[in-house]
Amino acid sequence: MKHAAPTRRTVLALGLAALGGWSARGQPATLPAASSGQANQAALDEVWETVRDRFYDPHLHELDWLAVRQRYHLLAASVTSGEEFAVVINSMLAELGASHTQYYTPEETAYYQLADIFVGALRRRGLDRVFPSGEVTYPGIGVFTHVDDRGRTFITGVVEGSPANQAGLLLGDQILSVDALPFRPVASFREKVGIPVNLSIRRKLDGSPMAVSVTPIEVHPNAMFLQGLKASARVITAASGVHVGYVHVWSYAGNAYQRALEDLIAEGPLRDADALIWDLRDGWGGAEPQYLDLFNTHAPTMQMKDRRGDIGFVGVKWRKPVVMLINGGTRSGKEVLAFGFKQYRLGEVVGTRSAGAVLAGTAFLMGNGNLLLVAVADVLVDGQRLEGVGVTPTIEVPFDPAYAAGNDPQLDRAIEVLSTLKKE
Repeated sequence: MKHAAPTRRTVLALGLAALGGWSARGQPATLPAASSGQANQAALDEVWETVRDRFYDPHLHELDWLAVRQRYHLLAASVTSGEEFAVVINSMLAELGASHTQYYTPEETAYYQLADIFVGALRRRGLDRVFPSGEVTYPGIGVFTHVDDRGRTFITGVVEGSPANQAGLLLGDQILSVDALPFRPVASFREKVGIPVNLSIRRKLDGSPMAVSVTPIEVHPNAMFLQGLKASARVITAASGVHVGYVHVWSYAGNAYQRALEDLIAEGPLRDADALIWDLRDGWGGAEPQYLDLFNTHAPTMQMKDRRGDIGFVGVKWRKPVVMLINGGTRSGKEVLAFGFKQYRLGEVVGTRSAGAVLAGTAFLMGNGNLLLVAVADVLVDGQRLEGVGVTPTIEVPFDPAYAAGNDPQLDRAIEVLSTLKKE
């Protein structure tokens, strides 16, 4: 079968390598035993062939891809769990040294978030056979987590308006257990939607464990990120008296997020702020370069009012000071925005270097129900390659969120910068 050159449409399409292996409720069903060496090797072959046929570099970064397969075949046959198998596959993919090339399992929240990002393509390719309800969901509480090199799990992001946010969980909290069992991003909340669970957390390095009750929900990823964006919008009054607007864009995978941001600026809580903080830390990319037109001071905004009195805006613009926040979790299309924001001097960029993950990816559902993301196109931004490079901030503010207890020095620095600009 011939494949057309990748376009934005094909890059955002979710290829379905297989449609089996799913339960009636849209959760992955029990699949052939992961402990079977033969089954593992067959699954590895499917991943290996997909990468061989679709990876953006036909030379596979000069790797002997056949030799790589032979090495990992032995490892795949030796593991006895799905989690161990995923580690083997991701180790193999890591040899390519490319972003947007990773293997995800239903035990990860990212699995469902990616599936929902590509939900339109899934509907066109038989979504009902994958998720009979027509919706991608998972049980969760609305946090991003990271496991450090000591095996400790920390909260690196709390989506505004989520159950975790409502329960008072904070950036930097260490999760010790859930209902007295080890924390699992998805499994800890299965069969517990609407039922309070008890999280044991540690907020300070030398602090005693704390108990926090949280009620999981059935998370609809795209909806959660959109609601989180809207709920994050607020005005912070700085010590200088400056009213600083703040908004966190968790995902840019779809223009609904940009439209929501424009609404918040045109007629929402950010409208009367003296300055703006545009937080692009963590989450997912997907942004388009033209989103920076929001800060184009040389183009008009048009307001329309119909006979019913409904008002709409076209070409919304922010003409006051603005600061962007980035960090190592700022990736993909968000990095394109960060590059342009910095290159064309729209404002200060505060934080730490972005991820350097700027290739175009397509996702594939494997025969065992797992998800494979493959980089299918190289990306240059104004002729420059950001892959493996990232964007450095104009104001570096290192920040390790472990035990931060909700404190955010990067946000504090952005507020300070805008207070100074206002005084000038």
